[in-house]
Amino acid sequence: MAVMTYREALNLALREELKRDPDVFVIGEEVGLYEGAYKVTQGLLKEFGPKRIVDTPIAESASPASASARPWSGCVPWSR
Repeated sequence: MAVMTYREALNLALREELKRDPDVFVIGEEVGLYEGAYKVTQGLLKEFGPKRIVDTPIAESASPASASARPWSGCVPWSR
């Protein structure tokens, strides 16, 4: 059995879903350029680009508003 940290397991799961389904995207505060507070999204922006790894402003209303509009166009958000 492979031994990995929770961070590595989450990153691997996100990467697998992003590869499997082109409509899946990650949205949240500091998930792109900063690569997440705990580096869970490390490397995803470089691999999948800014249309699928979406930074939102640091505001409580920004993530839900952004995430709720995307599914209308067929996208599937994963938000932290």
